[in-house]
Formats: sequence, structure tokens, C-alpha cells
Amino acid sequence: MIQRITTKRRRQILPAERLERVLAWGGASSDICYVYRPATLDDLQAVFDVARRAGRTIGFRGSGNSYGDAALNGENVLVDFRRMNRILAWEPETGVITVEPGVTLEKLWEYVIEDGWWPPVATGTSKISLGGGAAMNVHGKNVWQKGTIGDHILWFDLMLPSGEILRCSRDEQRDIFFAAIGGMGLLGAFTAITLQMKRIYSGLLRVDALVSRNLGHMLNQVHDYVERSDYTVGWIDAFARGQGLGRGQIHAAHYLGPGEDPYPAQSLQLRRQRPPELLFGVMPAAVMWLLMRPFMNDVGVPWVNRAKYWSSVLQDGHTFTQAHASFHFLLDYIPNWKMAYGPGGLVQYQSFVPVDTAEDAFAELLRLGQQRGQVNYLSVLKRHRPDPFLLTHGLDGFSLAMDFRITQSNRSAIIALGREMDRVVLDAGGRFYFAKDSLMRPDVARAFLGDETIARFCALKERLDPEGLLETNLWRRLFAPLT
Repeated sequence: MIQRITTKRRRQILPAERLERVLAWGGASSDICYVYRPATLDDLQAVFDVARRAGRTIGFRGSGNSYGDAALNGENVLVDFRRMNRILAWEPETGVITVEPGVTLEKLWEYVIEDGWWPPVATGTSKISLGGGAAMNVHGKNVWQKGTIGDHILWFDLMLPSGEILRCSRDEQRDIFFAAIGGMGLLGAFTAITLQMKRIYSGLLRVDALVSRNLGHMLNQVHDYVERSDYTVGWIDAFARGQGLGRGQIHAAHYLGPGEDPYPAQSLQLRRQRPPELLFGVMPAAVMWLLMRPFMNDVGVPWVNRAKYWSSVLQDGHTFTQAHASFHFLLDYIPNWKMAYGPGGLVQYQSFVPVDTAEDAFAELLRLGQQRGQVNYLSVLKRHRPDPFLLTHGLDGFSLAMDFRITQSNRSAIIALGREMDRVVLDAGGRFYFAKDSLMRPDVARAFLGDETIARFCALKERLDPEGLLETNLWRRLFAPLT
């Protein structure tokens, strides 16, 4: 059993100037942490020593894009990796790149695209760090075709709390490789990550837009399109009921092959990829969240969703071209869009359910939100495949991500709804994703991971971190009670 460092020695006060209130990305939770921002390996090792001497635990934070408490470490040390953001090596002939953990997905794609490469996995925002992406084993709209980011990591260097650095790959330190990817930063700190990029022949994608009459229709469309497209994602109107339950729209995108784009050098230019600073040609993107806020409520969002759905009906079957960055990073189009939800922020509930049970389970999740008067404002559906990583959320099935606005009056109701939804997902043989989680309880983590998997991870953690120095709020919430 791992012994927490806080139980071994008296905690000491650290410099007050290091104290900061750190927000979870969703804004629904926060904590006071001692924040350190190392720029070198020596700096990072020194932070481990500081935490050890002070009797404090240490947690890691990349760009802070985890929705919940995965990158918080209340009253303890939190390492912010944004200053460790260098490109260490780039091979434009092969598409192999080595980066420090604080390099963002945005910096990565901007660095490689004009050489004709693209990240193999792109999340809905380009603001994530590669260290955080590896720690959470993130996925994108091509997860069925290409898997998670871990499937494209060739090797990484991991600094242990002792200061030792291990080179890990599928051939070297194999058990650590498959546990640290997706291991939430609880086994050590990524200090260098090498990935294989994806060759592209145009800065454009060809996108098909198709309307989905209901949930069953969407699942069938996505299931069909993942076999013949490179990226597939579905949007669902969670307010629709009856025969229209789960209605929405899917986008299926395809790479352009050699010769299909008559002007590839131009479409691959950075200036052709970045989102516009003005929306509709007149409105500054930076203030759009202010205009969205009056509609972000149970009266406004249903009308917005209806308008979006009927607009998709009018465009059913429409095909258009779109820049890679524009297609992938919709969450970056409106800076600080999450602020439109109000001061309470939001939580996301993302579940992963096998193919055979997905329709019934997701229909029940949508109905539960409607019945409890807590309908989510944004629902996104993707097709998934299993992966070989230890703490995996991957399976042969679908995921449904649902964003819930949090207010003072509905917080307890959302927590209760989360518990009802957990039972539906577990009964369907489903899984969950720690990068998005805010509501899970230890018994739910044990139910979907299994005692054997948790025991294997904890044994590896005890081997690599015998002092129990590495912790986060998420670890204490979900795993410390199980060890």
C-alpha cells in the first residue's frame, strides 16, 4: 500500500508568494496550491526536493485544460509546465518530432504544417499541452481510425521523484510506457516526448455534413462513415424529445490526396489555418462570449439548438472544404467561450459505451437529464476503439460528452444526476475519462477499471514513487480510498 507523504512527516509552510488559486478548466472547482514553474530539468528536480523537504505532495499541470480536478493539488505543490515548451528535435523527412511537455498542440501543428505534416491526434482545442495530452491519453475525431495520442508516441523520458530519468518505449520499460500514458501524471513527469506526425498533402479537408433524425440514425451514420472517412463527429440536440430524441448532425471529413488540392503550398500556410479574429466579418471573436451569455440558460439554449438543427436539415448532404485547424479546433474560435456559462462554470460528463448497448444507454442518459430538469447544453458523439494502455477509457463503442452548466441552485442536482447516469453507464458495460471527470466516486472507478488493474497501477506507483510524493485532488478523490 502506498503511504502518503503527508502521513510521514510534519508539513512545512512554503513561500506565500507561491500560493495561487488555480481553477479547473471548467471553472466549477478550484483550489489553493503552491505553484512552481520550472524551465529546465534541474529546476524540475529542485521542485521535487522542495516538496519532499516540506512534507508536501506534488502534482502536475500542463496547460490546465482538464475539466475537473486532475490538475489541482490543494494545499500542496503544483508544477506548471508551460515554461518547458521547447521543440527538441524535428525530422521533416520522416515526420518524427521530440518536444518538451509544455509544448502545446497549437505550437506543434504550427511548427510542422508547412512541411506537410499534421498531429496524428487533435483534440477540440489546440491549447492542451503534449505532456497533459499524454498523461490523459487524449483522443480526437479520428479515434476509431487512429486511436489515442498514446498510439503515436514512440518514446518518452520520465523523471521520477528521485530525479532519475527513464527512457520508456514499447521495447524499453514497457510496463511503465503503457501505464504512464493515461496515468494522470501519477508515476512521474514527462520531460521529453517523441511522436510520429501524419503526412498531409493539403491544408484542407473535404467535409460532408449530414442531418441525423434521432439517436439511432446518428449511431448508424457514424458507424458507417468511420469506415470511409478520416474524421467523424456528431452533435446532438439534448433538448429534443420523443421520436426526435438524440437528433443532430454529423460531420465526416476526408484528407485530400496528392494532386487533389491544386494549390497545396498556399493552403498549408499558417495564415490560411488560423481562426479569424472577426466572426461574420464584423464581430471581434474575443467578445463573442459576452453576446452568448444571455442565451446560455434553459430558455435560450433550446432555441439555439433548434436553429442549429433546422439549419443542418437545410444543408443535409452538403460537402465543403475546411482548413485542418478550423475543422478540429472549434473550441478555439471563440476565446474564453466557457465564460458564457456564467460564474459557476461547467462540468462535462463523458461516458464510453460498447456498440451493442450504446443506443439504449445514451437514450437513457438524455432522458434522465430531461426528466430531472438538468438538460446538458452541448452533446458530442464519437466512435471509439480499444487501446493497450493500463488506465484506459477506450473500448469498441461510442462516447457521449455532455456539458452541464453549474449554478448555485443546481450543483447538488447535477451531482445527483451524475450518480444516476453512472449506474446506466456501468450497467451498459461502459467506461469513463479522467481528463473530463468531476463527479465520479471511488466505487465507480473500481467498477469500470477492476481491482486487478488498480492493483497493477498502484504497485507500479509504489515502485516508482515509494514515498507517495505524487498526488492530485483527483487521486485523493478516486484512488487513495482504494489503496
